[in-house]
Amino acid sequence: MDGNAPRRARSLAEFGEVMGRLFTPAEIGAGTESYRPRPSDVVITPYGKCGTTWLQQIFHTLRTRGDFDFDDISRVVPWIETAKIAGVDLEGPQRAEPRGFKSHMPHDTIPKGARYIVSFRDPKDACVSMYRFMEGWFLEPGAVSMSEFALNWIGRGAAKNDYWGHLQSWWAVRDDPSVLVLAYERMNADPEAAIRQVAAFCGLPLDDELVDLTLERSSLGFMLEHKDRFDDLLMRNASEARCNLPPDSDSAKVRKGVSGGHKTELSAAIAQAIDDRWREVVTPATGLADYPALLAEIGRRGA
Repeated sequence: MDGNAPRRARSLAEFGEVMGRLFTPAEIGAGTESYRPRPSDVVITPYGKCGTTWLQQIFHTLRTRGDFDFDDISRVVPWIETAKIAGVDLEGPQRAEPRGFKSHMPHDTIPKGARYIVSFRDPKDACVSMYRFMEGWFLEPGAVSMSEFALNWIGRGAAKNDYWGHLQSWWAVRDDPSVLVLAYERMNADPEAAIRQVAAFCGLPLDDELVDLTLERSSLGFMLEHKDRFDDLLMRNASEARCNLPPDSDSAKVRKGVSGGHKTELSAAIAQAIDDRWREVVTPATGLADYPALLAEIGRRGA
């Protein structure tokens, strides 16, 4: 794509080439190695499109009582893997204690010694959300169909770095006291309960005023109104410089925020393929027949 007018990928092959230029293994490794975990640190590390930005905003609001003086949530709760790509010093001062970080790493590879918050999400909704996120930023709208993208997402099989490996990795340590396991759907149903869980896990004092403020500042309406703070500015700048992407890309991470939206977005065949993949790789490792079974188990644990 170099030497040409800026353009987004128009095929999955081109999409992979573009992403490879942005996320280089050497820089991801250097970013990860530059992180020095502290026991008080909080690392928010769901799989992509499973509640990461939402949890970053909840956490940062709780620890600062509402600081909103930032241009990118990942500037104040930095993304470990992309530190070298985005030019972020992970050991630099943060706005408040405890320090907070973002990651998408599975438990197997994430630096140990901190505390970790993981939220799971229905894979069908996660897949749709990822497609909508990439469309208009890395992918030319309409160039790659939802079904084509989804089939690639389902069977990507990148060791522990796909949805399936990430889920299994964190589910295996769900009883570790340094890990807080949440579910996107339960957060949607009862956001106040999620806020209280996060505050307690992080050791952050909570009062009614802070609960109300955090409910407001982490609501879909508020985050949509201020979506320029949640549009991956640091990585968008890097992507435009490295990948020759158009400067008007839509990289907003806050969209509908609903559960079950896949029912109107995915074909029956793709939905079945996701269910089949779950039974193939997740059920043997966890004993969970499907995502609703995982959701029910998280509910029992919470009760």
